[in-house]
Amino acid sequence: MDAIKEVIKNVPEYTFFKTVDELNESSRELAEKHPEIASFYQIGNSMAGDPIYCLKIGKGSKAILMYGFPHPNEPIGSMVLDYLSWQLAENEAFRNKFEDVSWYIVKAADNDGAKLNEGWFKGPYTPLNYALNFYRPAGYQQVEWTFPIKYKTLDNNDPIPETKALMKIIEEVKPIFIYSLHNAGFGGVYNYISEDAPILYPIFEKAYTDLDIPAALGEPEMPYAVKFADAVYKMPTTVDTYEFYAANSDKDPAEIIGKCGTCSYDYGRLFNEKVFELVCEVPYYYNPKIEDLSLTEFVRRDLVLANLEDMKSNYQKIKDIYFPLKEKITIESPLKTALDHFIESADKHLPVQENWAKTAKELDAKATVAEAFDNGPVSKTYKMLMWGMLRRILLLNFEKTGERELKEAAEKVYKQMKEMSDALEGELDYVVIPIKKLVQIQLMSGLYAALYAIEKNS
Repeated sequence: MDAIKEVIKNVPEYTFFKTVDELNESSRELAEKHPEIASFYQIGNSMAGDPIYCLKIGKGSKAILMYGFPHPNEPIGSMVLDYLSWQLAENEAFRNKFEDVSWYIVKAADNDGAKLNEGWFKGPYTPLNYALNFYRPAGYQQVEWTFPIKYKTLDNNDPIPETKALMKIIEEVKPIFIYSLHNAGFGGVYNYISEDAPILYPIFEKAYTDLDIPAALGEPEMPYAVKFADAVYKMPTTVDTYEFYAANSDKDPAEIIGKCGTCSYDYGRLFNEKVFELVCEVPYYYNPKIEDLSLTEFVRRDLVLANLEDMKSNYQKIKDIYFPLKEKITIESPLKTALDHFIESADKHLPVQENWAKTAKELDAKATVAEAFDNGPVSKTYKMLMWGMLRRILLLNFEKTGERELKEAAEKVYKQMKEMSDALEGELDYVVIPIKKLVQIQLMSGLYAALYAIEKNS
């Protein structure tokens, strides 16, 4: 059996996600066991002062950078990297398939944020438990979206320490391939790549169809995403976001974007114009409707606008509980910073999306089942996440201050989340995807993309 196919086939039956400490211990053990080929070293410190580590494997002249937890609620990639690192170190036949390569593996790019998600890493893997223990940083504190950018009226150069750690690697080794290991919550599989690469599309498709996982064929994550093939899009950058805002708002796009920067691909191509980047988005849960292209009776525009209106309503309900209690919320935390940011961002972003939705010609057609499912039940699962962060903020402050009103508000929030969850449980009819399958999909897509990048840079 081909060494690459064998490695993909032999992914273990994982039952839970590893914590940051477990990931670091695994890397440390690997480097100690294989000092002739691997090294484990610190590349920086997090915003909270915790060390960020890189595991280097190999001594080739071509560099590949792979990093997990670009967003800290996305642990699947860290499991991919943990498994891959041991295979590279101990499976010579497999390692030799990638000629003249040094692998730079950062299993936890945002270790602070990952630790704030560890409450759900061991299960149960339900949308409610995920939401109750969810954390995602403010946009201007996200590893993936704080790389420096200067474009028209936008001039942001304030990368967080975690991003600086990755920037240092990129500057020093000029990678030929960057794999930023994201994942989605509910839906299907889809990929972002930095250039049109048709040779990879059948491989991407085979990675998930062989495991009976659907493609995400509903609404694209971003309305301005450029489609290369089914479930394959061009890597979006902040320049694309800027131009979308310019076309759909009378405000300065820089004002809407705020303090956010750009992505790793934008930064990587400053040092290697031939760098190739992949993001393979895989979900925790799925329903076959997410790839059903049969037509519904609904006009897509109506569904998109109704979803946007529901988003506004959801944020208003959160504000109605949160804002009157702000004077009692005295503990500063990443959770509070994030929730404040997302509320403020929604006030800026949602009107732009509404302007687009009212005029975009592609929304004139009847919606597919996948698009309707995306705009309805799938979107509702994501709306629970902000409620989860609000509840954590309220409980954190209650524990510190003993303010009874905060506990009562937290109980009210939980009731709201439980009602949302109960309504969705029947509507979603979802399947929890085994971690092994998610790792196999990202692993297969990433390994063949790496071979493509090696060939491209030969």
